[in-house]
Amino acid sequence: MAARHEEIAEELRQAIDHEQYTVGARLPSEAELAARYGVSRGTVRQAVAALTAEGLIGSRQGARRVVLASRRSQSFAELRSFAQWARGMGRTASGTVISSERRRATAEDTVRLHLPDGAEVLYVLRVRGLDGERVLLERTVYADWIAPAVERIEPDCASVTQRLYEDTGLVFSYGEHLIDAVAAGTRDAELLGLRRGSPLLRVRRVTTTRTGRPVEWSDDRYRPGSVSFSVHNSIGANPLVRRPAEPGTG
Repeated sequence: MAARHEEIAEELRQAIDHEQYTVGARLPSEAELAARYGVSRGTVRQAVAALTAEGLIGSRQGARRVVLASRRSQSFAELRSFAQWARGMGRTASGTVISSERRRATAEDTVRLHLPDGAEVLYVLRVRGLDGERVLLERTVYADWIAPAVERIEPDCASVTQRLYEDTGLVFSYGEHLIDAVAAGTRDAELLGLRRGSPLLRVRRVTTTRTGRPVEWSDDRYRPGSVSFSVHNSIGANPLVRRPAEPGTG
């Protein structure tokens, strides 16, 4: 049986997930929460500390705690796959390969993956689900050296990242992300069950090994309302760079 502070922490997580407390909103005070749950302020403090450690809430001295993110947020301070992120929230991730083909690398592929001209790559289109709901399209290009290992993975594997680690020992260690918004084309709309022209959050990313060798680059498109990303920065460290939109994106 869960301790009382763990139960309170979970109720607060669910309240944040369901936007009873939205990002930027203040939580009730310790005294108010203690009265609501019929517990001591110390018990509330333990529950709130758990949420603070998870990055869901933050506070300044003398101020009430503020909601920083929900469990559907993914922080750029850590590199996790879609399935790892979902599992961390207690959700179930799924994946289905729509198409997979070897092809000659495009100019963009060679630049992003540091490949020679004429190299062969593996292109994979996947639909990813969260608790049975289609939420993401992944268009991933794998470098020639890792392509055979990817092709051996079953089409409905929930976590390619985990399988590659289990099968080859490969660890994804560095990721660069470029984020913008695009309108859903005919193919996107069909696969995500949306109307053509619906807004999608696009994340283009390059992932490398510990030594900096590119493994894959991907164009990921999330359906509206399915996910948000959080960036924690300070005056001395800011991992986010703002750039003008690239011509012809979307």
